[in-house]
Amino acid sequence: MLTEYVEKAMSLAKVEKTEDGRYFAIIPGFKGLWADGDTRNGCLGELRSSFEEWLVIALREDDELPVLSGVTLNFGGKRWQTPLPAEN
Repeated sequence: MLTEYVEKAMSLAKVEKTEDGRYFAIIPGFKGLWADGDTRNGCLGELRSSFEEWLVIALREDDELPVLSGVTLNFGGKRWQTPLPAEN
């Protein structure tokens, strides 16, 4: 499921060539996530790596994530956990 989510997110990537000849990429809907690189492929590789790190933090913080083509990672987390009963 995690790999599918990453692949769906990457399929939404928007890449632009900047005035200085470098590439800049974002994934719409993922605030604060971006990457740049000397080549389009290098930029997309950086974006994937940045997205994976971003995703780990978002999951750890129990952030609400966009649903991508029916794939969601909003399956519980801290919001839905109940404390374990105390041991006697």
